[in-house]
Amino acid sequence: MKLQPPRGMRDFPPEEKLLRDEVIALLRDVFERYGFSPLETPIVERWEILAAKYAGGEEILKETFRLKDRAGRDLALRYELTTPLARFIGMHPTIKRPFKRYQIGPVFRNGPIKTGRYREFYQCDVDTVGVHSPLADAEFVLLALDVFDRLGFKVEIRVNHRKLLKDLAARAGVPPELQDTGILTVDKLEKIGHGGVRRELVEKGIAPESADCWLEILSAEGPTDEVLAAIEQEVPESEGIRELKEMFVYLPERPEVRFVPSLARGLAYYTGVIYEVYSLDPPFDSSVAAGGRWDDLIGNFLGGREKYPAVGISFGLEPITELLKGVRKGPAKKTVTRVYVVPIALPQEGLRVAQALRDAGVPTDLDLAGKGISENLRYANAYGIPYVLILGPEEHRQGKVKLRDMQTGEEELLTLDEAIERLT
Repeated sequence: MKLQPPRGMRDFPPEEKLLRDEVIALLRDVFERYGFSPLETPIVERWEILAAKYAGGEEILKETFRLKDRAGRDLALRYELTTPLARFIGMHPTIKRPFKRYQIGPVFRNGPIKTGRYREFYQCDVDTVGVHSPLADAEFVLLALDVFDRLGFKVEIRVNHRKLLKDLAARAGVPPELQDTGILTVDKLEKIGHGGVRRELVEKGIAPESADCWLEILSAEGPTDEVLAAIEQEVPESEGIRELKEMFVYLPERPEVRFVPSLARGLAYYTGVIYEVYSLDPPFDSSVAAGGRWDDLIGNFLGGREKYPAVGISFGLEPITELLKGVRKGPAKKTVTRVYVVPIALPQEGLRVAQALRDAGVPTDLDLAGKGISENLRYANAYGIPYVLILGPEEHRQGKVKLRDMQTGEEELLTLDEAIERLT
């Protein structure tokens, strides 16, 4: 028996969990500042929901963990948080819109493992349901910039439009029935390169000359205004170009936002603006956030009776914490404890003091085993606890406690109220 978690899944010791919780708290704060409220959905969904032809698409279904319940019903671990949101809205079609929600939780994909990519990982999603306007698209770009500004990362947000990708595919002669699967292949440009994408497009039935033309158009690079103008010449009537230009009106003087016509995003449900966020300083190979507009998914679940426009972005907790670990100096925080109470032959009094500190809001731990001073100091030092509060017979006789700063080694004899004031 191997004492280890399944491949691609991990334990998180306190020093890592504390960092993850710090990032989650920052994201939650930004989400709520933008008016988004929390939602929670099950980790397990019905297979037919996740496998619907208008959900994630065939590529992601290959990486989906499937299971059955005791009655033999087909279930699956959710592979992202957008399809469960669509299912939730479909169950509550009269919900007041716009509906702005965020959700933070684990998702599962049985795919390849590499740095920053695991089979169980957290997504931190934020979405708006019920708004067509490119103003909503722009709000998510600004939200992402706020998040990474607070994290201290310099980022680039790459933007494109799924309608534009299809228009350019049509311009290159790609048949309509092959455009969606072709876009999923174009999404692999950074993974398998131009040659690999061309080969896969042809294998899917796209004519070599159409594949070459499409890839040539998508390779346009340069300042956003210039690339938009060049692409507009290819497809002047494109609704995607019009919506991108309108979104950029709401993002003046934002050099971090760049139009990249080859950006595709791998999920089949995207219908409009799409974006990926990359860290430039510090550099990171994978995107740290991504999202886009998915206007058809909810309506398709309801049989196409009504349109439910939606747009959102998902932040990757794993790549963000990897980046933070790389830039932070000094030892990682190992405990939430701020003060460690060491009673010497006075366990009852030690507990009273610990409770007083806790009541004052100070995260406090207490020696429960009656160890000696030296051993307790070593313990506190091993966990990076900043203060030790010593309570011995002499301190008790004076009605005081001894507060030791573990970083400087300085000790002060204080009343309990003075110690609490110092620690709060």
